[in-house]
Amino acid sequence: MDEIRGDEIRGKAEGTAPVPLSVLDLVTVGQGRTATQALRTGVEIAQLAERRGFHRYWVAEHHSMPGVASSSPAVILAHTAAHTERIRLGSGGVMLPNHAPLVIAEQFGTLEAMAPGRVDLGLGRAPGTDGATAAALRRTERLNEGADDFPQQLMELTRFLDDDFPDGHPYARIHAVPGPVQATSEGGVQSPGRPPLWLLGSSGFSARLAGMLGLPFAFAHHFSAQNTIPALELYRESFKPSAVLDAPYALIGVAALAADDEREARRQVLTGALSMLRLRSGRPGLVPTPEEAEAYAFTPMEREFVDSWLVNIVHGTADEVRTGLDDLAKRTGADELMITANAHGGEARLRSYGLIADVYGLPGA
Repeated sequence: MDEIRGDEIRGKAEGTAPVPLSVLDLVTVGQGRTATQALRTGVEIAQLAERRGFHRYWVAEHHSMPGVASSSPAVILAHTAAHTERIRLGSGGVMLPNHAPLVIAEQFGTLEAMAPGRVDLGLGRAPGTDGATAAALRRTERLNEGADDFPQQLMELTRFLDDDFPDGHPYARIHAVPGPVQATSEGGVQSPGRPPLWLLGSSGFSARLAGMLGLPFAFAHHFSAQNTIPALELYRESFKPSAVLDAPYALIGVAALAADDEREARRQVLTGALSMLRLRSGRPGLVPTPEEAEAYAFTPMEREFVDSWLVNIVHGTADEVRTGLDDLAKRTGADELMITANAHGGEARLRSYGLIADVYGLPGA
């Protein structure tokens, strides 16, 4: 395995933050906005995060969702790398069953060559979409097969990244380029480094696998809060020291939005809740405006869903969000908080990250 040091994984808490803070961006597209505007906002968020001392900026793979423009994480990360200098960039995550492992190794080897020492490769085993779209992506109706084969696919991807298939393996003479093969070729000076692997999950499967392999783990608390503590406990109990980590390292994705007052924060997060309601009802669309969300006539069942969704979003003034994040870090023991701010407009999201940075006294104000 090419060398990956734990310090490429572990972050450093800045200011008064209890743990390192990072950003997860879904590149949301609101009504009246274009994907171009959403992608430009993503770059602005990454630049703000870099300037203010957030540790990493990740984007997540989703498909067939009009309100989410992050279908191609590698493309977005390449663009973001060109507009940033220091912040770590990664996928939160790439859905491994949707892609050939060689393709992912090539894409992230390219990213590593573009931004050496700054790239994370987070992997999930869910489709990141509905069943029909997953079938179109995978060119098969046997969707469970991909998820069940995840450990084997992960091993294959790791072999491609490290260029170390054993002699006699069908892929022994196949190389992911850019990659380690360039360092071993005559006259080669290619850096031997490669992106650290992270496993992502919303249940116990990836938690256990990450622990057994000694890999860092990212849990989707922002949409599976009831499973957070059990999954993190399982990860820590299963952990075996590896060449990558000598101790567990877990981050959690947290939905959080700060605004100048409580009412504005509520208006903003309600747009994301209505968007999620429509998605879960099979009616995905652009993120509604705050005005539409406030005027929407929720049925009792819809109101119950929205209220349960909002319970797990840390929102309010900057001080209230700080209290909520501090409490979450303490309750879960997470080593890092990765904040996702979902709202209709980019201005609200940028404002939120700025307020959170300010309240924790992060650098670069």
